[in-house]
Amino acid sequence: MTKHLDRREFIQLAGLTTAGIAGVVFSSGLRGVSYAAAKGNAEDFMFLQMSDLHWGFTGPAVNPDAEVTLDKAIAHVNALPRPPDFIAFTGDLTHTTDDPQERRKRLAHVRDAVAKLKVKAHHYLAGEHDAALDQGEAFKEFFGKTHYTFDHKGVHFIVLDNVSDPKGMLGDEQLEWLRADLKKRDKEAPLVVLTHRPLFDLAPDWDWTTADGAAAIEALLPYESVTVFYGHIHQEHHQMTGHIPHHAAKGLMFALPAPHSVPKKLPIPWDAANPYQGLGFRSAQAKDGGDDYALTEWAVEKA
Repeated sequence: MTKHLDRREFIQLAGLTTAGIAGVVFSSGLRGVSYAAAKGNAEDFMFLQMSDLHWGFTGPAVNPDAEVTLDKAIAHVNALPRPPDFIAFTGDLTHTTDDPQERRKRLAHVRDAVAKLKVKAHHYLAGEHDAALDQGEAFKEFFGKTHYTFDHKGVHFIVLDNVSDPKGMLGDEQLEWLRADLKKRDKEAPLVVLTHRPLFDLAPDWDWTTADGAAAIEALLPYESVTVFYGHIHQEHHQMTGHIPHHAAKGLMFALPAPHSVPKKLPIPWDAANPYQGLGFRSAQAKDGGDDYALTEWAVEKA
């Protein structure tokens, strides 16, 4: 008798806790015919996740190339052999500043820099560095809403804001908005959640959590095909909550240590022998109408 792997079993067999190899497939579609295929509208597509640009950061010991790192990443994206359908920027576009005028100057720089990308379809998320000091006011002036939805080739994308509240939470109003949106979706329909902070308690003492993230996960659990992409922790990381996989992306400006691997969370020093080590962006290729995703990790600097 043939045993069909469920998502949790497949990810355990794939060894995602030590992932870092390009092209690992994360699957819910192994259980049978995908939702999109059953509906007759399955389309493959690919998008990029770019996270934690931190424009405005200065720190020669951490990244002496801080002023050109974003431009190098943009050049690499423009040189990819296959252009993505769109790019999702999962927060911390800028580095924090107490000066509202400087905050807007940094946001404007990012807006103008990413305009050089050949792919013009972009979806932006705020990070706490962008939004926590003014509840997202400046971010909205340049990049629009901080939580919203969009659809792409049969997949429903949900963008959550767990940073504008300085307490690092979604809040009751946004949670009700999420639940109302989910009620409109079939339980089998493919969903992707984009967020900055992890929705689960990865390392609360390092601020790697969402205060009310458990409520969001509870709302998502009844849906069979949910994948979460997030940033904030500046490293590749994969974790399950029930059948829902959560994938953190590397940052573009500086790397951070693995959770609780060191006594204090500090940026990893620049290694001149291995420049850009730990920095990068990700492509996510959807298979079977969004039931499977093949992830590829790209370095910042083009080889």
